[in-house]
Amino acid sequence: MTGQIVELDEATLGQLIDGELPWGDVHHVQSSYKDPKRFDTYVKVLQSRVEWDDPIVLPLGPYLSIVKNKDGIYAVKCICGHEFGDYKDNWKVSALINVRDSEESIAEIWPGPRGPDPEKNEIREFFCPGCSRQLEVDAVPPGYPILANFTPNLDAFYRDWLGRELP
Repeated sequence: MTGQIVELDEATLGQLIDGELPWGDVHHVQSSYKDPKRFDTYVKVLQSRVEWDDPIVLPLGPYLSIVKNKDGIYAVKCICGHEFGDYKDNWKVSALINVRDSEESIAEIWPGPRGPDPEKNEIREFFCPGCSRQLEVDAVPPGYPILANFTPNLDAFYRDWLGRELP
């Protein structure tokens, strides 16, 4: 039924997020038009899963979201409640970072001859200081700067894509 708008309720969207939706249903959801309420339903499901009250403005991944905190600042926040600061700043520089830059440390996660050469690559693992959850991994040349993946334009997203003002 490709081409139809598929509306997902909170329970079904929660199953999709958790990887518990049967593959046939996942395929149907992926290949169908998204309903206009999907973003709001997604945010509502994510909001129901955290213990803090700051409203989620934009999810960034499975564990990070941009929220409007109690001071009115749009900040990056982990699901555990740890706040990384203003969303325009690179949250990675405030994370705990494990750098794998030796044959031994790389072999712990990438054993064998196909692992990266530590003279040409290092693996940076970024963890939340609040809950120690691994948030991201970068494989880069040694000395490469810690770059943000992207900095969204929240005003434009809300105005141009959602048709409303940024909360």
